[in-house]
Amino acid sequence: MAIVAPSILSANFNNLLAEVKSVSSAEFLHIDVMDGHFVPNISIGALVYKHLKAEVDMVMDVHLMIADPVKYAKDFVEAGADYLTFHYEAVSDVLGTIKYIKSLGVKVGISIKPNTKVEVLDEYLNELDLILVMSVEPGFGGQKFIETSLAKIEYLRKQRDENDYLYLIEVDGGINLETGKLAVDAGVDILVAGTSIFKSKNREKIIKELKDL
Repeated sequence: MAIVAPSILSANFNNLLAEVKSVSSAEFLHIDVMDGHFVPNISIGALVYKHLKAEVDMVMDVHLMIADPVKYAKDFVEAGADYLTFHYEAVSDVLGTIKYIKSLGVKVGISIKPNTKVEVLDEYLNELDLILVMSVEPGFGGQKFIETSLAKIEYLRKQRDENDYLYLIEVDGGINLETGKLAVDAGVDILVAGTSIFKSKNREKIIKELKDL
């Protein structure tokens, strides 16, 4: 059974708490943080989800699409992040960033863009709790799933199986029932879905269907 992580990037921010409660049958809540520098868009800061943490019993899965994750990591942890994921492409000291986030007492994840080879992560796999494969270019919702992401997922699953690594594999971008099935078959543990959930007339139904893939 897949873990489903609704992405609040696709929610109606005019009534965010009600939107989040409407998807609280999912185990994770995916929170995209964008700074307008690392990606060409701006989204929410730590204070926005600090208040959500007390209202819903969901794992706060925070994805930092920002140029300086170390500078702001503590703020996001203090706001209630359970998983804090940064981008491989955003930092010069990958191992140092991993160790710093771990020192803050949360689980650490790393993400790679569609054009980044998955093998760049090989030396860090034993240190990670989560690996997020971007199946669209990060920054905007509603994009089409990039199928070359499936080979990255298969590679990460194989590395985990062969080496007894403990990380979860997550995919984000263009996820619906069709692409979600492809991703789960390839080895994904967590499906991040925004548009397909929040635009659905029956959000609980689509969450259940994604879980059952």
